[in-house]
Amino acid sequence: MMIKNSGTTHRISSCIMGLGLMLAVPSISYAELEIKTGLQTTLTHHGTAKYGQPGKPFLHFDYANPNAPKGGKLRMAASGTFDSLNSYSSKGTAVTGLNLIYDTLMTQSNDEAFSMYPLVAESAEIAPDKMSIQFNLNPEARFHDGKSITAEDVSYTFKLLIEKGHPFFGSYYSDIESVKALNKGQVLFSFKSDQNPELPFIMSQLPILPKHYWEKPENDFSSASLTPPLGSGPYKISQVDGGRSISYQRVADYWGKDLPVNKGRYNFDEVIYDYYRDEHVALQGLKAGAYDLRYETVAKNWATAYDVPAVHNGDLVLSTLPTISPAPIQGFAYNLRRDQFQDRKVRKAISYAMDFEWLNRNLFYNSYIRSSSYFNNSGMEAKGMPNEDELALLAPWKKQLPEDLFTKPYELPVSDGSGNIRSNLKTALSLLKDAGWTLDNGQLTNSKGERFSIELLIAQPSMERVALPFKKNLEQIGISLNIRTVDTSQYIQRLRDFDYDMIVVGYGQSASPGNEQSEFWGSTAADTKGSRNYMGIKDPVVDAMIGHVINAHSRQELTTAVKALDRVLLWGEYLIPQWYYPYDRIAHSSKVVRPDAEPLYNTDLYTWWIEEANASEPSRKASTPVQSPVDDEQSNKWLYSGLVLLGLIPLWMHRRRKRTSPID
Repeated sequence: MMIKNSGTTHRISSCIMGLGLMLAVPSISYAELEIKTGLQTTLTHHGTAKYGQPGKPFLHFDYANPNAPKGGKLRMAASGTFDSLNSYSSKGTAVTGLNLIYDTLMTQSNDEAFSMYPLVAESAEIAPDKMSIQFNLNPEARFHDGKSITAEDVSYTFKLLIEKGHPFFGSYYSDIESVKALNKGQVLFSFKSDQNPELPFIMSQLPILPKHYWEKPENDFSSASLTPPLGSGPYKISQVDGGRSISYQRVADYWGKDLPVNKGRYNFDEVIYDYYRDEHVALQGLKAGAYDLRYETVAKNWATAYDVPAVHNGDLVLSTLPTISPAPIQGFAYNLRRDQFQDRKVRKAISYAMDFEWLNRNLFYNSYIRSSSYFNNSGMEAKGMPNEDELALLAPWKKQLPEDLFTKPYELPVSDGSGNIRSNLKTALSLLKDAGWTLDNGQLTNSKGERFSIELLIAQPSMERVALPFKKNLEQIGISLNIRTVDTSQYIQRLRDFDYDMIVVGYGQSASPGNEQSEFWGSTAADTKGSRNYMGIKDPVVDAMIGHVINAHSRQELTTAVKALDRVLLWGEYLIPQWYYPYDRIAHSSKVVRPDAEPLYNTDLYTWWIEEANASEPSRKASTPVQSPVDDEQSNKWLYSGLVLLGLIPLWMHRRRKRTSPID
């Protein structure tokens, strides 16, 4: 493979990484990398990197067992319902697991922060001026109907997502100038500038949709449909029971099964998701053997609900698996499109009514740590006072920023956990008074006589037990909180329309934040229905910090820019941070086992396999280590939290290591 970068030619049979981009050739023999400047060879090694060190050549991912047996059925549970098999459209509620049927140009390693390895594209060429990237497709790549994946399919997919896909894609791909199919096997993406080093990585994530399928009049990409679409991935949809369940069948002649990135992966013959509208019923279903594996996201359940015979006799295994993946930021989020939340003092005041210490002690078995950053567990959190490099980015905006940002660290309200937060509520009332609100006869009103009330919109009934103590504390300062629980479909539609006062949101972050920050907090996204700027943030300072993140050209620059952005968001008081947990808590049948090695970033379920009762013991030991619920509580593990928007563009979130539901 030829990589052209800044006038230096890199001849590669291994891997290339730049700004979190690694391009590797899936050949059987991995020759050394030969880097040439002009006609003179200057260096020979296995890779080159713009950020950090290059990855190593591989025959399979280190955390995958290439000898894992194929076969068996994995049954899992999903929440709510679904009415669409298209995860890229903004219409309907998409079913879980659709990422299984599609291949992308390249795929990630869960052992590296941001690296990409060949899948549909077997190589890539970055232009010397960094203004384009060319992907060279694997001639063996094909869709499930046997037709080859071509450059026309890649070009068509990009344009389809921009024109008819979820609004997210328009923002995420906004720095792409054009796409052109050069011939059957080569496609070129041209960039608007050379100041967005993440673009090669972004485009390598592009899923490939079949042009010949979606061009048919009967296949309307813009609508919600339960007709199984054509894909190219390791699985295809075999059975659909609308709103109730979906089955994915492993493709026996899957074109990419022997690629290094797929060896030891996708071992289940069938993957089934059964939908449960009630989480309590879903939990009981697992313990009764109705399905095989469950990510446990409720601390109380992990601590108390698994003291059952199935666990004691080994039929149900409890595994606590560490991950160093950046933890999402979750919290009670204000909709700044509502008048009562325009004043930052008001938003700060309300945060004093959430008593995290009491919640953690009484509801969560002390298993959480308080989120204090929008980039928890990433090494890019804003801590203490801004350093000299951060100040260089923030100082030009000093007049638009709170004075305290430059004079003291950001701190969240803290209590003693007793439930008595009188001093915090006194502080809240003082802030509210400064903002023009007065407590009179137990009601908080403004100069117009309008009462302060909030509707908290949630989709998970289990979140009510978190909201009720918050409601009680707000009542003491005269604020009425109405907790409204709706079904998943209604919830998603109201989110798309920004029709709420307050919600519980979760934003997953990657190890290399970039363009997605515009979709999270950018001013343009605030006015785009269906975007993920749920809070409606429209702040030129935030936009400027996002620009620094996107345009960072070194890891040091990126870290500085992310910390600066973090400070601006924290001091903006746009949400009330809750908690996180950098472990995966998984309850699973003993027949579902995993490899001896675990990836550093996120659990990869598709390296696991089914082992029948008469299988040999060595594989079974892979189900350890196991922590009991009591061990989990005593060791004070953290809680993992994730995105609140269920069913929305799950493929992209999966590729960016995002989760799909808030944790309580």
